Amino acid sequence: MNVTETYRVAVVGAGSGGKLSIKAAVASPRYELVAVADLSAEARTAVEAEYPGVRTFADHKRMLLECELDVVCVSTWPPTHLPITEDALARGLKGVVVEKPLGDTYAAGACVLDAVRRHHVPMVVPHGLLVADHGRTILDLVLGGAIGDLKLIEIECATWDIINAGIHWLNFSLSLLPGDQATSVLAQCDTSTRTYRDGMQVETEAVTYVTMASGVRIVMHTGDFVPIAEPDESFLFRLVGSDGLLEFFGWKPYYRLMNRQNPAGIMVNVPVGAKSNHERYLDILAAQMDSGTTDLTWGERSLAALELCEAAYLSGRIGGAVKLPLPAFVAPAKAEWDAGRPYSGRGGGRDGRRLAEIAR
Repeated sequence: MNVTETYRVAVVGAGSGGKLSIKAAVASPRYELVAVADLSAEARTAVEAEYPGVRTFADHKRMLLECELDVVCVSTWPPTHLPITEDALARGLKGVVVEKPLGDTYAAGACVLDAVRRHHVPMVVPHGLLVADHGRTILDLVLGGAIGDLKLIEIECATWDIINAGIHWLNFSLSLLPGDQATSVLAQCDTSTRTYRDGMQVETEAVTYVTMASGVRIVMHTGDFVPIAEPDESFLFRLVGSDGLLEFFGWKPYYRLMNRQNPAGIMVNVPVGAKSNHERYLDILAAQMDSGTTDLTWGERSLAALELCEAAYLSGRIGGAVKLPLPAFVAPAKAEWDAGRPYSGRGGGRDGRRLAEIAR
């Protein structure tokens, strides 16, 4: 095994995610950036100016035919992830990077993961918080019992939405609950302003409520103008345990811990390493390619987070809870029942004072 092998990489899509992969590949001694494909002539010109010698293409299929590659990073709009990933895998790659969300729907994301699984290659999906220094520190603390048994995860996120940022927070939440499973999602979405972000129609404001099999709840409040229960912050992640509390603030490298050892609470700064989060994911991919191993848990967890996002939007549309797994859920007909109005005594219904009898 030659652990000093350099892998030839190309990036499809030179937008925000693509630029992060491009910079990470250039910074890493394990990769050689060979080519970038993007439909935009302006984006290709910018790549050519910043990275002389890197080939650019308007058509990713032509790039795949003309370039000898080991890895492709798929960094385009979610609806295009599946066809581009399938095209790339057909060229006999050693590894693949697919940006989140894996697809525009859970079904499409599952197809992406299935395609990677069929080709027996390693895959990573960049969710930066999982590899950031403070994110890894917080995971170690919580999983190590620093706040006892995790009971509640509360998330407040301003100027973002369920699919473009909430998928990160839900992914991290699932990482805090290994072995647990989400059983239902109940959400309410206000869409009054027709906000769009990163090519997606999103909510003006939403509350997403996830119930886990263990009984742990995940409560996420997203939207354009969400008040945050912490001065000067636009994000708050609150982890409530049986023996303590931990709060952190998105991508900022510090956290507040309150437990038996720190009853008054302590703010802890976490040193930040030199590598970007995308470069760390490329390192993870390189390690798998070096050893010939395939670990798809990065993709599986991202797909699970995408399932929660889609279930939240579906819940908002139907006005009811969505039971998981999502592929097995059949949405009921829209109920003509206006909660909070006086009961007319007609039209059927269930007597809420006789639930014990119903359960029997």
